[in-house]
Amino acid sequence: MLKKITVCTLFFIIFSIFIVNIEDDNKVKGFSNQIIQQGATGDDVIELQARLQYLGYYNGKIDGVFGWGTYWALRNFQYEFGLEIDGMAGQTTKQKLEKASEFDKKFVHQQIQQGKKFSHYGGVDKQKQTDSNQSNLNQGSTGNKPQQEQQPNKTAEADLQPTAVNIPQGFSQNDIQIMANAVYGEARGEPFEGQVAVAAVILNRVESPTFPNTVSGVIFEPRAFTAVADGQIYLTPNDSAKRAVLDAINGWDPTGEAVYYFNPNTATSGWIWSRPQIKRIGKHIFCM
Repeated sequence: MLKKITVCTLFFIIFSIFIVNIEDDNKVKGFSNQIIQQGATGDDVIELQARLQYLGYYNGKIDGVFGWGTYWALRNFQYEFGLEIDGMAGQTTKQKLEKASEFDKKFVHQQIQQGKKFSHYGGVDKQKQTDSNQSNLNQGSTGNKPQQEQQPNKTAEADLQPTAVNIPQGFSQNDIQIMANAVYGEARGEPFEGQVAVAAVILNRVESPTFPNTVSGVIFEPRAFTAVADGQIYLTPNDSAKRAVLDAINGWDPTGEAVYYFNPNTATSGWIWSRPQIKRIGKHIFCM
């Protein structure tokens, strides 16, 4: 009798371990040790997109391609969770994602392999997530910051569709959106010329060999802009900021080709005062 009980107990333990392993395979921590950044492809990106979508930060296609949509969703997640905002999924960011979300690897990969349109929002029944009509899925998200983070960008991009203004080649709507956020964060309350001036400085840096050669690279360069450091870059820009950006990219540079500016009332860096000054517009001094 004792032998039968022992055998049954062992069988139960083995069966339990088997069941747990199956469950863990479905909801696995599958990130590799590699840093995931823009341009990456593969399973790591699939998991990243799925977890960001689970939390409501990403509403694009889960396709394993780290594009701009994934980049901004990841930055928003990092901002909300108090992480370093660099748009890259390093070890700390991945650990935070794993704790905050769930990833059903089997479900996600099955949908991709079958070519289905689907989502991976937390709190939404999986059957509904694979329906062909996806329009109501966004409202099922249980993330901390679902459409409030992304809806302003959609609205802003729609507002920024130019009718009488020509946008030069090489500048995307994403560039315009980022610049409008930067101008609003850095120069709201300044005269319109001062807002155009801030946008012009960003463009001048893009053209300078001393700085990154993309709009996003310039804006998010470490310690380059106060609005990025204090989070004001994520405020929704007003129409004035958007118009200022369009005027700047269409050639208006009220700064005289400045690549720096500062507020003399708040500047604490002795180095910035050593830069050759060009002019003052509003509260900012623009310099080389």
